[in-house]
Amino acid sequence: MSSSRQIAVTINGTVYEREVEARKLLIHFIRDDVDLTGSHIGCDTGNCGACSVIVDGTLVKSCMMLAVQADGSSIETVEGLANGDELPVLQQAFSDHHALQCGYCTPGMLMSATALLRMNPKPSEDEIKKGLQGNICRCTGYWNIFEAVSAAAERMSE
Repeated sequence: MSSSRQIAVTINGTVYEREVEARKLLIHFIRDDVDLTGSHIGCDTGNCGACSVIVDGTLVKSCMMLAVQADGSSIETVEGLANGDELPVLQQAFSDHHALQCGYCTPGMLMSATALLRMNPKPSEDEIKKGLQGNICRCTGYWNIFEAVSAAAERMSE
C-alpha cells in the first residue's frame, strides 16, 4: 500500500495535480507544493485560524484537513481575493480601518470575513463577532477588524 496519492484540486481557479503523502496537511500542500504562501501556519491545532481557506464554499482551517481529503475540491485562498491591482472592498476596508498590525492573522480573518459576508451580506455586530470567533489576533484587540467587516458589508450592499 502506497503512502502517497495523486490528487487534483482547483485553487483560485487553477487546477493543480500533485502526488502527495497521505499524511500531508492541506496548509502544507498549499504553501509548499503550490507555493501560495498567503495562508499562514499558526498553531497546527485548529485554534488560531491563520490558515483558514474556503473549500467548496465552506470555511476550513487547512491545518485540520489532509490534502488528500481535498481531492477534487475547489479551494479559495487569500491570494484568490485579489482583483487585479485594486484592493477588493473587504481588503480596502481592513486598510481604511487599520484592521491589521503584524498581519499574521489577516489572511485567515479575510477568509473568515469573506465566508461570513457570502452567507450573510448584512451581518450584525454580534454576527460578525461569531463569524470571526475562530480567529485569534494578538495585536489589534479586534475592534478595528469588526469595524472593517461592518464597513465592507455596508459598502458591498450599496
